[in-house]
Amino acid sequence: MSIRIALLGAESSGKTALSQALAQSLAARGLGVALVPELLRQWCLDAGRTPRPEEQDGIARAHAGAIDAAAAKAPELLIADTTPLMVAVYSDLLFKDRSLYPFALEHQRGYALTLLMGLDLPWVADGLQRDGPHVQAPVDALVRAALEGAGLPYQVVYGSGAARLARAERALHHLPALAGRLEPLPEPPPRARWRCGCDGDASCEHRLFQRLTAR
Repeated sequence: MSIRIALLGAESSGKTALSQALAQSLAARGLGVALVPELLRQWCLDAGRTPRPEEQDGIARAHAGAIDAAAAKAPELLIADTTPLMVAVYSDLLFKDRSLYPFALEHQRGYALTLLMGLDLPWVADGLQRDGPHVQAPVDALVRAALEGAGLPYQVVYGSGAARLARAERALHHLPALAGRLEPLPEPPPRARWRCGCDGDASCEHRLFQRLTAR
């Protein structure tokens, strides 16, 4: 059975770009990799609209089915450009429907690593599926709350391009199943630990990161 890696995050947070870069980088190292794209995006393109409330469950289950089918054939690694959890989050945010969470979270337990995109990239319009930068922080908060409420660990990745890819690959080195399969990465210089009083609030975290990168 393949090792599953999930990429989650708000709209325009770099999920697709990172999933593709990560798949290419790992394949170049000789690992067998399958990449499953976001089904919700393709659904919107095919239908020419966003889903209605009653269509959300079918999309989530179809996405899970596509991931499971790819995982059965993937030789080593499966990278999912989002999972049914993102459908559940949008169903909650847009329609106040929380009924998709149990199924989505149970599916999420099958991933060895969940990478959550930081909110440090510029927002880019992308047709039907994106509502605007104002929804990024609420979506991010719902994703974190769902994962933390279910006791599912995740790793937040920041940066753009090669820097974000390097941070994602560093997280892979902690997976026991990949021990010895990846070249060791140099350790980053130690940084002083700091924690604000917001206790992990996503919008505060985003503002801090933007201030640091602007220096």
